[in-house]
Amino acid sequence: MSGESCLRPQHPVAGPSSPRSLATLPKAKTCSYRGAAGLGNKYVRLNVGGTLHYTTVQVLTRQDTMLRAMFSGRMEVFTDKEGWVLIDRCGKHFGAILSYLRDSSVTLPKTRQGIRELLAEAKYYLIQGLVAVCQSALQDSKEQALCMIPVITSVKEEERLIQTCTKPVVKLLYNRSNNKYSYTSNSDDNLLKNIELFDKLSLSYNGRVLFIRDVIGDEICCWSFYGQGRKLAEVCCTSIVYATEKKQTKVEFPEARIYEETLNALLYETLPVPDNSLLEATRRRAHCGSHSEEEEGGELRERVRRIHVKRYSTYDDRPLGH
Repeated sequence: MSGESCLRPQHPVAGPSSPRSLATLPKAKTCSYRGAAGLGNKYVRLNVGGTLHYTTVQVLTRQDTMLRAMFSGRMEVFTDKEGWVLIDRCGKHFGAILSYLRDSSVTLPKTRQGIRELLAEAKYYLIQGLVAVCQSALQDSKEQALCMIPVITSVKEEERLIQTCTKPVVKLLYNRSNNKYSYTSNSDDNLLKNIELFDKLSLSYNGRVLFIRDVIGDEICCWSFYGQGRKLAEVCCTSIVYATEKKQTKVEFPEARIYEETLNALLYETLPVPDNSLLEATRRRAHCGSHSEEEEGGELRERVRRIHVKRYSTYDDRPLGH
């Protein structure tokens, strides 16, 4: 490969009495790139942990890194018999390394694990600018993921939090021990789904909405939504099934309704209060439906009190709470 000169082998040649022979030595040669400035835009073929890359000596020597030392003649490099320069590192993020050397900027991996992997490579190649970028991104993502969720232990504490908070508030009340009757078969799964959705929303809207947990209420599972100190809506996920033998408590998972009310609460994120037309577009009349059927053919069917939504006006004098 032009532009490179082969130097002595890395391993000493074995003598006649040596247990190793020339046939057992690696086929890679130790070479040195000299005079990078004279090579200009000469292309270099790189084999980084089995991942192949083409680039120029100009890119590799643009910043003061280990790669500049390798391709400016200050360090020896290994090449195979076909002229590929061998670098014994994982090649997964080497494309990002080259992008940063070319443009002094890079699109970071989407996951923290990917950024940590790129950081390790940047440290190995001594690319200080990229090291700083990765460390800053990891610090920012750590701060964004940090989400403090207060747990309500008294009614006064709840009132204080809601009245003093300048952001919308979403509260999930869940009380697994408050089982007045027996659960239906899938109630435990639905209760867990409600809790998981609460955690997901708290991570997605952290910084814009205050999420609080309540474990002292009467309901088994109930969502409440507040804006500027007032309750806007309530989604009760508990219903009672009147079966033929005994009453049963049923926990529902109205995922779409919970998402809808969370987005509606974001209308109260900033002052002043949204105008009447916007409020009217998201307002629903409070309703609580019940469904019952009479005996048909001597068979008593179930009667279910369905999930209900209560919406309160922002302008009324209704006190906080239920």
